[in-house]
Amino acid sequence: MTKSKTTVTEINLRDPQYYFNRELSWLEFNNRVLREATDPRTPLLERLKFMGIFSSNLDEFFMVRVAALKQQVVAQVRKLSPDGRTPSEQLEAINQRLLPMVMEQHQHFEKVLRPQLAREGIYLLDYMDLNQEQRTFLQNYFEEQIFPVLTPLAVDPSHPFPYISNLSLSLAVVVKDPETGEELFARVKVPKTLPRFVPLPEELRHRRKGQPVTWTGVPLEQVIAHNLEFLFPGMNIQEYHPFRITRNADLEVEEDEADDLLFAIEQELRKRRLGGSAVRVEIQATTPDTVRGMLMREMGLKHEDIYEVEGLLGLGDLMSFMELPLPELKDPSWTPQVPPRLLSASGEEEVEDFFSVIRQSDLLLHHPYHSFSGTVLRFITEAAHDPDVLAIKMTLYRTSGDSPIVNALISAAENGKQVAALVELKARFDEKNNIIWARKLEQSGVHVVYGLVGLKTHTKVVLVVRREEDCIRRYVHVGTGNYNPKTARIYTDLGLLSCREDLGADLTDLFNFLTGYSRQRSYRKLMIAPVNLRDRFYALIQREIEHCRNGFSGRIVAKMNALVDPQMITKLYEASQAGVQIDLIVRGMCCLRPGLEGISDNIRVISIVGRYLEHSRIYYFHNQGKEEVYIGSADWMTRNLDRRVEAIVPVEDPEIVKDLQEILAVMLADDRQAWDLQLDGQYIQRHPVDQTKEQCAQKILMEMALQ
Repeated sequence: MTKSKTTVTEINLRDPQYYFNRELSWLEFNNRVLREATDPRTPLLERLKFMGIFSSNLDEFFMVRVAALKQQVVAQVRKLSPDGRTPSEQLEAINQRLLPMVMEQHQHFEKVLRPQLAREGIYLLDYMDLNQEQRTFLQNYFEEQIFPVLTPLAVDPSHPFPYISNLSLSLAVVVKDPETGEELFARVKVPKTLPRFVPLPEELRHRRKGQPVTWTGVPLEQVIAHNLEFLFPGMNIQEYHPFRITRNADLEVEEDEADDLLFAIEQELRKRRLGGSAVRVEIQATTPDTVRGMLMREMGLKHEDIYEVEGLLGLGDLMSFMELPLPELKDPSWTPQVPPRLLSASGEEEVEDFFSVIRQSDLLLHHPYHSFSGTVLRFITEAAHDPDVLAIKMTLYRTSGDSPIVNALISAAENGKQVAALVELKARFDEKNNIIWARKLEQSGVHVVYGLVGLKTHTKVVLVVRREEDCIRRYVHVGTGNYNPKTARIYTDLGLLSCREDLGADLTDLFNFLTGYSRQRSYRKLMIAPVNLRDRFYALIQREIEHCRNGFSGRIVAKMNALVDPQMITKLYEASQAGVQIDLIVRGMCCLRPGLEGISDNIRVISIVGRYLEHSRIYYFHNQGKEEVYIGSADWMTRNLDRRVEAIVPVEDPEIVKDLQEILAVMLADDRQAWDLQLDGQYIQRHPVDQTKEQCAQKILMEMALQ
């Protein structure tokens, strides 16, 4: 026993061998997305959707993560990642892992999905496969709809290589001048303003005996390529090759020097529209060395930045096929439910007094199983029009382009209420949207704040102050997801509606911290980053450790999007060594290595990837039977704990604690969309022993919502 204790104390828990690389872990998450696209159990059009998600995920990965690593290489950054790699070593590892993955994606689409689509009456054809009648139609379409939009750009001594914008699909065209015999190069951009896949009219669709044909069409770039003579009259078209560029698209804003953050971010957005330095070029495998070499030279890229594919480039556009009216090829439709407490006794209509329901006791919301519009949106809208409401304060990290929430805040201001909105201008890839809404809110009299210097405001909170009889009462919503009605239909998120006095007081203090000069360091109930969140989580884990050291059992279950923070991982290793049983449900990146003897053999990690994007965060601590459960906006990433404003709320209603425990239990029992993380970093998908008793967590939660 003494020897065992000595061994434990000698282990350096920060040793790089005990950590997975965050970038490679993210690639494994995207590989799980790709598996949904190749899984025959997934409905056909949903498989195309996952193909599209895989591609668009990769675009963002290159624009942000790969771009950052490349900048570190240029700046000669020597700091190693927690797993002990230099930036250049990480880039090399990314390339090696990603090449076969991308090849598999494109081969599966070309050889499996395209034939399956054809069997269902959906023909995505190559131009070469068209008959003369179809070609004539597309030539006319080209002349009328496409040709006026195109701008061919020559490349020669008097025409320098054109700037190619981020994520743009282009044709590299080689033409020969018949008079001089000289070969010339030009670039033709495939316009994003037109549909990527051009449909043929019903009378020109492919015909099949006795079966309807829903859709027939061809890729836009092929229509352009086969009509290049209109762009280069008098020239001989020699060859054309599609290519697609990805550029660094992360914003660089020096907040300390930016007098007007709104203006500074607008300036950076203009730069992003064009993009920074190129980080990747996608080409077809048949592209000749001359064209390949020129792209590398002009873009400042290396051989490892070239990604060859067989078939179509830019498969993110496959998402558009979800618009086809073929419900049998999609997941069954789901109508989010209004929680029973918000319905009348008959269950036919919504209760009239929303606030009285929350006064009775806290209410847990679980989207998209619960309706967002019938709960959160109704809470904010009713507050905006209720004559007894005096003030509304909320944070807006991401919201939809036609946001009914923003419109409700505007109505509230117009109705004479005090309205404050903290709009996070630095929400990546939503900056433009947020600037538009910030201006609109300001013009209507809403107090708009743009967050704190050096911190992103990622917390999801609403505070409503209401005059009732002889007192002022505060109502709150603390959530795990954005106030966005669109993503609320496809992200799983939790929210707590409450009028607990301590939570109302805490949110009042938090908003004073966000909008004024408050240096609030203590909160009654809320765990707030970067103030006390890290220390409170350490203390909760340490308490489970102490229980085990005192001869009792310890148990932690945590559900989050990512586990990356080395200090938090070290603390979990300490807990495992003490005997605490730990289950982690981590959708995306996980840098913790489970199953290491003497270090993490009491830790299990699963990831669930399915119809809905798992986005909720739940933290459960057994505490010797006095169980504590928390929900909120923070993952266990360094940025969430130290560089963002986050809020985690304790759940104190015993019934809601049971509900959250049940959600965690359903997740842990999943054998349809759950993947187990192995000691070597690989994920193995669970499969049900009996298909008739398949435990699909998201499906079970839908059934529970209906009950």
